Amino acid sequence: MTIIILIILIVLFLIVGSMVVVGLNKLRGQSVRVDEAESGIDVQLTRRAQLIPNLVETVKGYMGHEASTLEAVTAARAATGSAGTVEEKAAADAQTTQALANVFAVSEAYPDLKASANFQQLQGELTRTEDQLAFARQYYNDSVATLNSTMVTLPWSMLVGMSGVEKARFYDAPIGTEAPPEVDFGG
Repeated sequence: MTIIILIILIVLFLIVGSMVVVGLNKLRGQSVRVDEAESGIDVQLTRRAQLIPNLVETVKGYMGHEASTLEAVTAARAATGSAGTVEEKAAADAQTTQALANVFAVSEAYPDLKASANFQQLQGELTRTEDQLAFARQYYNDSVATLNSTMVTLPWSMLVGMSGVEKARFYDAPIGTEAPPEVDFGG
């Protein structure tokens, strides 16, 4: 009789132990996916930041008196480079998007610039990068949603403290960026 109880206890211990290991691995694995997704955003932000000096140099000759527009792009690029948290990255991202929208809107007044092959190529690369950045943001938020929902559902929620995993923050647009960018033609 005691042997049967001992076997039952061992089996229960193995089942519970296996569930704990699976749960911890699940939570930690999802946390790693969130980190990886955030890195994907960083890659695209870096790519866009690397394209900006070429864009500024290309448009400088055409719109020399639009210095404030070009300075805004340079400042936005610097903000992206110094952003650390997800919130700071989102704010720098919005600032860069606004600045680039202004450059492209102002470029409408310069037919020679619009016709420039270099400008068209940079505009195309920035457009592709923006598309990849939008995908990276969505992937990140999907990863955060998966992790956060796992953390609040049973039985995984009982293992959160033991796992050392914390809820992740969504990549939200900063307040005021829900509206389309305002374009200033300097006049």
